[in-house]
Amino acid sequence: MQPRPSSAHWDSSRLPFDPAALERVLEPIETARGLPNEAYASEAFREWERDRVIAKTWFCIGFGRDVANFGDAFPSDVLGLPVLMLRRYDGTIGVFHNVCSHRGAQLVTQACSVKRRLRCPYHSWVYDLDGTLIGTPHIGGPRVNETPGFDKSEHGLKPVRSAVFWDMVFVNMSGDAEPFETFIKPLKDRWADFDMSRIRHPGEVGSLKLTVNCNWKLAVENYCESYHLPSIHPGLNSYSKLEDHYHIEEPGHFSGQGTHVYAPLLVEGGPNLPQFPDLPSKWDRAAEYASLFPNVLLGIHRDHYYAIRLEPVSLGVTREHLEIYYIDDASADPVFEPVKAANLKAWKTVFAEDVDVVQRMQLGRHSPGYDGGVFSPAMDGPTHCFHRWLAKKLLAG
Repeated sequence: MQPRPSSAHWDSSRLPFDPAALERVLEPIETARGLPNEAYASEAFREWERDRVIAKTWFCIGFGRDVANFGDAFPSDVLGLPVLMLRRYDGTIGVFHNVCSHRGAQLVTQACSVKRRLRCPYHSWVYDLDGTLIGTPHIGGPRVNETPGFDKSEHGLKPVRSAVFWDMVFVNMSGDAEPFETFIKPLKDRWADFDMSRIRHPGEVGSLKLTVNCNWKLAVENYCESYHLPSIHPGLNSYSKLEDHYHIEEPGHFSGQGTHVYAPLLVEGGPNLPQFPDLPSKWDRAAEYASLFPNVLLGIHRDHYYAIRLEPVSLGVTREHLEIYYIDDASADPVFEPVKAANLKAWKTVFAEDVDVVQRMQLGRHSPGYDGGVFSPAMDGPTHCFHRWLAKKLLAG
């Protein structure tokens, strides 16, 4: 049973949401309501959200390390729209629509190395790593690989506007979002103390994947607030308590939380990991965690940085891809392996503790007894910041 429309003027044949419900999201936090149930439980809403919001902004589809070597290919998607990352000849990353220009077959279905050529499995049309169509076998008949009037240069892979930042690969499907530098500037400025050119990925000990039965937005909402810390994260709360946290709100861009007392003991007597150089003293014990809208969760510390890419697998399933990065080549010294392993284990514990509650929220979004909820003015500012971002985008669309 779905909640009834709250407005007699809501024409569900035209809109998958009640505009009045979104207007209530935009009210001051003291009186605002949250996003309506449709935002989490309606397929029609998901398509509208994809086409009118996600496709028109910068969306993370993977990491540079997913295509670490020349010729590596990595398929991803934007809420069902297939895209393909390729590491090109010059070391840069290109992103293309993951379909052959001939009959639309998906070219790559799993991460692989295509070496120097990408071959469609259907009729064997061949593309190079720049997306250029270079081979059309039998197009003119058996063993005739050319045909009059067909210009291969006009039928290469269709590029997708993309950008790489801190090893994250972003795309703008519509092609008309603001310049990427404008999009990322508020976050870049906030963390300008950190020289991110020094980050290094440690390999297997820096990666984790979790599949959660919830809409992707619930993962964002949960991550950006510290309100749930005492009840859900007892280990973390033992040294970084609720009162040690502060809110981060950059309307229209990101929201999250920070702590003044980051100092976990990962390995008794273990060596200290290499740190970002020349940090102001405030970062001796501080750490910050930001949800970069729409689908990236970030954490910055004096000795490591991580990014979580949220992959919306379906309306009610989200896959979380965590990548942890350490500082400088010195962090690859084997002496640090136990500390890095302990760090991955610690973060895995924290993120696993969130799974049950976000899945409970997803189930609750199907209840006619709930439709948006309310916010704590003191504790829910970052969550309301995210809701306002999406509500404004939806209403504009």
